[in-house]
Amino acid sequence: MQVDLKILTNLKLMTMMKKNKINVAIQVLPEADSKIKYELVDKAIETIANSGFEYRVCPFETVVECRFEELPGLIEKIHEACYKAGTDRMLTNLKIQVDFHKDVTIDDKMEKYG
Repeated sequence: MQVDLKILTNLKLMTMMKKNKINVAIQVLPEADSKIKYELVDKAIETIANSGFEYRVCPFETVVECRFEELPGLIEKIHEACYKAGTDRMLTNLKIQVDFHKDVTIDDKMEKYG
């Protein structure tokens, strides 16, 4: 039986990616005709805060520490919260940092500035 090395390598990478923590920079740009946009952004941040994930609010985005497979559920909850708060339209920008060999943590990147 011949095993495709490329498939095994991809499976190994996917397993490591699911196991390790990643950093995700989430920027939401909600639009609503009758609401102040910062109030809608606050709903997104509140959803992140209630998620139980480690996070840091920054001026243009919020950085979250989670596992890759947990990200879609978090994004869905953020969108639902913004919609319920009155968002008519929304853009969501993501930046994802993955290390296939170890966790990516907010503290590791920020310790020299703290």
